[in-house]
Amino acid sequence: MDRVELIALLDAVGVFPEPREVAFPGATDEHWRAADRRDPTSVTPDGRWHLAFRCFALRRPDGRTILVDAGIGPAGAPAADWAPVPGQLPAELAAAGIDPGDVAAVVLTHLHTDHIGWAVTGEPGRPYFRNARYLMQQVEIDRVRRQGRQGLGGRLLDPLLATGQLQPVDGTADLAPDLRLLPTPGHTPGHQSVLLSTRDGTVAVTGDLLTHTVQLVEPALTYAYEEDPAAARESRTTLLRTLAGAGPVVLATPHLGEPFVALPTAAPS
Repeated sequence: MDRVELIALLDAVGVFPEPREVAFPGATDEHWRAADRRDPTSVTPDGRWHLAFRCFALRRPDGRTILVDAGIGPAGAPAADWAPVPGQLPAELAAAGIDPGDVAAVVLTHLHTDHIGWAVTGEPGRPYFRNARYLMQQVEIDRVRRQGRQGLGGRLLDPLLATGQLQPVDGTADLAPDLRLLPTPGHTPGHQSVLLSTRDGTVAVTGDLLTHTVQLVEPALTYAYEEDPAAARESRTTLLRTLAGAGPVVLATPHLGEPFVALPTAAPS
C-alpha cells in the first residue's frame, strides 16, 4: 500500500473562553493533574484551557488531497463571535504546498462553527475549495436544516448545493480501500471520524470525539457542549476500546496540545 502523507494544519490557537472546569464538570483534580502531565501545552500558567484549532490534510501518492475539517475561518466567519482569533489555514496550506484548487474532498466531522470556517467564504458565500466534494453525514445536514436558512443552512449548505459540491453520507462509507468514514455521534447527531489504515497501524482523525486530553485520562468524562452526552460517551469509549485492541494507533486531534497522540494499547475503561 502506498503511503499517505498526513499533515496537521494549525488554523488558530488561543484560550478557551470559559474555565475548563466548566467545560468538563465531572473532572476531578486528579484527572486534571494526569491530563496536564500528559499534555502540558494545553494549560496556561493560571490554569486556563489553551487549545489548538486544527485541520488535517491527507495527501495521497497520486497527488489527490483530502482535507478533514475547515477550521475557524477568516474574520467574519460564523465562529468569529467566540473564537479567540481568525484562522490562518490558507497560509498553512501554502506552506504545505497545497493549492485549494487541488483539494479533491473536504470531510467535515461535524458542523460546529470552529470546524467549517473555511468551507464557504465571502459574501455571497462561495466554496473555498472549488473543486472539492464536501462530505458530511445526512443526519448532520438535517440537524442544520432544522435550524433554518438564517444559520448554517443558508451560509454553508446552500452555496454547496448551488455548485453541486455537497455530498451527503449515510452511515459508514469507504472513500478508498484504506480510508473510512465512521459515524461517532453524540457531540452532534451526525458527528463522524476518519480512519486511515497504514503499513504501521491505524490513524484516527477524531474531530470532537474527544476535545481534551482529560478525556483520554477518563473517556467517560462529559464535555459540556456535547449535544447528547450519553451517545458521545458511548461513541468515544467504544472507538477507543476497539482501536486499542487493533495494534498501533495514532489519534489525530484538532484541539489537543499535540496533533498526533499515540493511543495506549491498554483498552480504556
